[in-house]
Order: sequence, then structure tokens, then C-alpha cells
Amino acid sequence: MYIQTVLGPIQPEKLGVCACHEHLYVDLSRIKKNEDTCLQDTGLVLDDLKSFYAYGGRAIIEVTNDGMGRNPRKLAEISKASNIHIVASTGCYKDPFIPDDKLRWNRDQFAEWMIREIRSGIADTGIKPGVIGEIGSSLNEFKPIETELFHGAVAAAKETGLPLSTHTTLGTCALEQIELFSAEEMPLDQVIIGHQDLNEQDEVVLEVLKAGVYVAMDTIGKENYRSDNARLESLLKFIEHGYEDQLLLSTDLTRKSHLRAFGGQGYDVVLRSFVPALRGRGITDDVINKLLVGNPQRAFSIRKAGDMSA
Repeated sequence: MYIQTVLGPIQPEKLGVCACHEHLYVDLSRIKKNEDTCLQDTGLVLDDLKSFYAYGGRAIIEVTNDGMGRNPRKLAEISKASNIHIVASTGCYKDPFIPDDKLRWNRDQFAEWMIREIRSGIADTGIKPGVIGEIGSSLNEFKPIETELFHGAVAAAKETGLPLSTHTTLGTCALEQIELFSAEEMPLDQVIIGHQDLNEQDEVVLEVLKAGVYVAMDTIGKENYRSDNARLESLLKFIEHGYEDQLLLSTDLTRKSHLRAFGGQGYDVVLRSFVPALRGRGITDDVINKLLVGNPQRAFSIRKAGDMSA
């Protein structure tokens, strides 16, 4: 097994402390009509990443995909300049962010395109994605195009062995996503269900964990949605129920105003404030190491046996 970064494949044990769901070069302003959602200043991002690195951060799963301003060359530049492993993604996000040229695609077209990117690289860059994501469902529902996208993503994941990382709008539809994956016989330990720290129904998240997927508590620091203290209490409950091997952490930074320079949480918020809060509640370094290092190593390893360069 290996992990595919923008600078090439690495052995999983080289990944280090990993943020499981971030955006380093993203533009959502086409839909959101807000320039704050265009985060494409690599200088500002690199400045913010200095603190992430200083706190021990060594890897980022970058889930900006087609329709969100994806630019793998910029990710490679950021990786080289920051000395941080970066994993790029293939796929599309959700309605209405899916690019116009793909709005009428079916599952087979989505699958063929993703498989081509995985095998040959994104566009003409030669840079290969290491994750399929973030593949999204809407609030409390799957739009028809999202259903096709999910089925295409499953086919691509089964064919190539790449992990599949999802978006759940405000934490909804996680169990419905699992139902779709199960019906398609997708290996559930190849799946990362996103944004479950926005799901305030802990019993539902426990059902998600019981299914065997990885669960991302990945909007830490976004207290306009939910307090980090509430996220902490939920995470403690999931650990108490024995799911410490399936949990991942991140902050999902998408706006200029999320950067520390503009008063935001920054890429370092998990390491700077959330992890110390976990320690303060008695969570051991061994468990914290699982959340930050061991679990991401397994979750983002490419499962298909083969040559490192494949």
C-alpha cells in the first residue's frame, strides 16, 4: 500500500500528523458570489501553514475538486515550499458546484473520467490524485446528479483502490451514503464520511461508525456552526464507545477570513487548541496519535496491490 501525494507516492508511515479534510487553493465564489470564498493567495496560505508545521503538522488531504477551483500545480508548489505532504483529489463536489460540462453526465461518465485522472494524472499536469473527494450530497437529500456522481465515484474507487471521502451537508445523509455504498458492495473501510462533527445526533454518528467507515470530525474551529466544546463532547463519546481507530480530525478551511492573518481559526486550530483540550479531558497521547497519524495512514492508503509507481 502507498499514499499518492502531489509530489509522488510515499509509504504510509511517512505521512505524519495529517489534517484529513482541507482546502489550500479553492474558489467557491462562482456559486457563493462572495470573494471571501476565493482562497487562491498561495503566499497567505504558506504563511498560515508555518504554524501548522510548527505544531507538528506534516500532511494535508486537499479535497478541492473539479468545479471548486482545483489547481494541482499550485498544490505541488505549496507542498515544496512548506515541506508538507499534500494529497490532491479527483471528482466533483455537489449540486450546484458541479461544472457545466458535467451536469448531464451519468455514473459511467463520472467513473471513466475519475479513473483516467487517477491513472494518467489531472488534465495535462501528470499529477495524480490520491483521494476521490469530496463527493457531496445536499441537505437531507441526494439530487439526481449527486446520485450519479456517487455511483461513479464508487466504481472508480473499486477499480483503482483509492479512498473515497464524502461531504455531508451539515452532517446530514451519512447513513444514506452508507446505504448507497453498501448496496454497491463498496468496502466501507475505504470510505471517509465527512463533517460528522456538524451532526449533533451522536446516536446517528455512532451508527455511522458501527458500519465500519472512517468518520471525519473535520470542521473544528467553525464555531458559527457548532461550538468546539460540543464537538469535543461528541468525540469523547465516540472514543468511549471504542471507535478511536475510525476517527479523523481537520478544520475544512475554505475562506480568506479563516486564515489566522484575518482573525480566523487557521490550519493549526486542531493542533493548537483542540488537541490540548482532548488531553485536558484525559485522552492519552496514544489515542491522539491514532487520530492524527495512525488513522489517516490507513484511511488514505491506496488499497490495490501493485507497484509504487502504478
